[in-house]
Amino acid sequence: MRAAVTDGSIQAEAVLAMHERFNSDFLLTAMDLSAEAESFGCSVRLSDDDIPTILGRHVTSRTEIEALPIPQPGDCRTAVHLNAARELAEANTGKPVLAGMIGPFSLAGRIFGVSEALEASVTEPELIGALLEKVTLYLIDYALAFRQAGAQGIVMAEPTAGLLSPRGMDKAAAPYIRQVVDAVQTEDFTVVYHNCGARLVHLSRILASGVAVCHFGIPMDLPAALDQLSEREDTRDVILSGNLDPTSLFFQGTPDSVIAQTESLLKATADHRNFVIGSGCDLPPGTPAQNLEAFYETVRNTQVS
Repeated sequence: MRAAVTDGSIQAEAVLAMHERFNSDFLLTAMDLSAEAESFGCSVRLSDDDIPTILGRHVTSRTEIEALPIPQPGDCRTAVHLNAARELAEANTGKPVLAGMIGPFSLAGRIFGVSEALEASVTEPELIGALLEKVTLYLIDYALAFRQAGAQGIVMAEPTAGLLSPRGMDKAAAPYIRQVVDAVQTEDFTVVYHNCGARLVHLSRILASGVAVCHFGIPMDLPAALDQLSEREDTRDVILSGNLDPTSLFFQGTPDSVIAQTESLLKATADHRNFVIGSGCDLPPGTPAQNLEAFYETVRNTQVS
């Protein structure tokens, strides 16, 4: 794990090896939600067998937020992920390259503290808003740097925003996602919104941000969400993706259980063409390869009319 988040070439090699093994439909850089916070000055703990972790709070007051410098794409370990995206694009596999990055509210939570950011969104919205404006400007530049590196889109992870109320998401999350979408999304560059904690009550707020693709975790009722999209002319082209359980199914399950749950979700969503099945979030290290093989084979062998 440490090598993949500290060396872009090793990361790209790992992604290409997965692609060669499973013939994946796209190439995705590592979803390392510490790199952007580290570039803002946060302390990070790296591990050989687990994802990097942010340590403590970096800013705690309005004064510190105002004094916080905005880093440049490529500072600290963001260079690793930019290099990985560049090498994946240069591999010329014929498959789209997507770059993993964090979303505005989740980045603010790592800098200010998750519980503190959630509380401030209610009690001190101007305070957290000042930080959100800074991190959003940075994330726009970071996304554009991925586009320049050859990526065809970004997967922007906003897990912390899933802890907000719908009203809180309206105020402290969706408007900043909208800023990113308006600045970077084109016909050739797509913003994929990932939120593994969002529920159906959040859906309309998320759609208001203008994202083209939404990837959800297990709390989202995907069949109901797809029905909602089909009822609105302005959202019928939005693609939804997810939401098989990465831990209980892919990591702890068996090929038979993967086959059964994959077939079940495909059946439940069969009336909708704007759905892409997948794991609801990152797969844990050590996920059995035979479970992934069962998933890919089931998807490719299942005909949805």
